[in-house]
Amino acid sequence: MYLDDFAAMYGFDVNQIEAFIADAGFEIKPSFTRKTIRDSDVGPIVNGFHRHLEQQAEKQKAMASILITSGFGFDGYTIKKYSGYISGDDAVQVDRGKIGLFSQGTDVSSALMSSIVHIRRNALAELKEAAYELGCNAVIGVDFDYLTLEPETVGTAGQTVYLPYVFGVTANGNAVVIEKDSPGN
Repeated sequence: MYLDDFAAMYGFDVNQIEAFIADAGFEIKPSFTRKTIRDSDVGPIVNGFHRHLEQQAEKQKAMASILITSGFGFDGYTIKKYSGYISGDDAVQVDRGKIGLFSQGTDVSSALMSSIVHIRRNALAELKEAAYELGCNAVIGVDFDYLTLEPETVGTAGQTVYLPYVFGVTANGNAVVIEKDSPGN
């Protein structure tokens, strides 16, 4: 069966199902113009992909409920387990632009400020992912570290080659399991 026909028949996104099939160990055979899967694998792939989607939905729900604080506790909750230091990272490149008689350089500060919220959110998402993998439902002591690189190197003719600026952020914290206090405590 053609992979794209299979995805359309079951209402699956072709890229998601192709990634799942490869990860699950099923074979995808390239044909002249389209990819194919074995007809005998259709049932197991459909069942497995539905389970995978359910697990992903459960994971997203659990990750959405993970609490994060820069402090070291939550009012109304008791820390039951400390699982250790975790971090999440992200980075962005900002082109310098061409500098010459008729061109302008990139407004680096503007480009960075438009990207900083995005990379900080991605770093926090990775932090939550790390907490989830440890079986935790909260992260305490969260802070951010920032990294900026202005890389330059020597070209083949001895000239200086200016590569894009790189800005990175790391979110750090301690993964914990918290439990809501019972009334009267």
